Amino acid sequence: MLTHGNLTWNCVNVLVETDLASSERALVAAPLFHPAALGMVCLPTLLKGGTLILHSAFDPGAVLSALEEERVTLVFGVPTMYQAIAAHPRWHSADLSSLRTLLCGGAPVPADLAGRYLDRGLAFVRGYGMTEAAPGVLVLDRAHAAEKIGSAGVPSFFTDVRVAGPVRRAGAAGGEGRDRRQRAQRDEGYWGRPEATAEVLRDGWFHSGDVATVDGDGYFHVVDRLKDMIISGGENIYPAEVENELYGYPGVEACAVIGVPDPRWGEVGKAVVVPAAGSRIDGGELLAWLRTRLAGYKVPKSVEFTDRLPTTGAGKILKGEVRRRFGCPRGPARPAALRPRRGGHRRHSRAGAHRARLSASSGPSRPS
Repeated sequence: MLTHGNLTWNCVNVLVETDLASSERALVAAPLFHPAALGMVCLPTLLKGGTLILHSAFDPGAVLSALEEERVTLVFGVPTMYQAIAAHPRWHSADLSSLRTLLCGGAPVPADLAGRYLDRGLAFVRGYGMTEAAPGVLVLDRAHAAEKIGSAGVPSFFTDVRVAGPVRRAGAAGGEGRDRRQRAQRDEGYWGRPEATAEVLRDGWFHSGDVATVDGDGYFHVVDRLKDMIISGGENIYPAEVENELYGYPGVEACAVIGVPDPRWGEVGKAVVVPAAGSRIDGGELLAWLRTRLAGYKVPKSVEFTDRLPTTGAGKILKGEVRRRFGCPRGPARPAALRPRRGGHRRHSRAGAHRARLSASSGPSRPS
């Protein structure tokens, strides 16, 4: 349950961190029920007196046309949307000179994707958020986008964030961390779900269930959702790290890594991959390539190809649905498996810190 105060303080954070102007022309191609589309773009832009260009559905070609014709200065999207834009035939020729701010959230930004936009002189303002925070929590500004590639940034101006303790085999243990107990954005809990509310709101903090590290400069690196973590033979495997590498392989348009049962290791990783239109990917070659970039235990033991991955209306990959559809083991390695995409479907480093659960502070002093 989000109050007007929660939404207002989130807007203040956005105005402080992105320097929105009254002349802003913001394109929103994500549905407004997505908290970032509403809270990070729509409301702050209106608060400054800027202009909103609303698209009823996401289409990469329509986005590129709007960027040129409407002289858009700000756009928001999730990584899968930015992937589709960069894969469009007009990507290299489109006039993007009016763009000032690219907001990206909803999932970690693959390094390869960030590099493609940097090649066009565009740096993401990245971050990390959640619906319960209305939604902004961490922000990585343009000035540090290249230097801190892969980071989710630092806490937003009126936000306190801490890591709560090291992740162990059975989950996460509590630990000491920064606890200021001041959080104007934190929600009031889940409507009609007191048990769920009590589970996440403890000791004045919202416990996110995410795993993160903090480097020596105070920048957070969100490793993955704790519930998505794969425990294989006692080793923790974070799917987001593996997916980041997969996106760097030629011809990979989308991917998801999940855990599947294994009689020896308990569970092992499995990659579900969507090849780009016209691409053919050999599963064995893909896994061999990953072994040159990741520790052996992190490399998926199998790969399955599909035409599409299930996504939300905002373009985020639904990991739970991926596990439901593709969660059965498919043999030891599937080295020769490949499936060219059937066209026509639109889809939408680490210094010194332990991995830990991520918590956002709350506390009594919230605006009404």
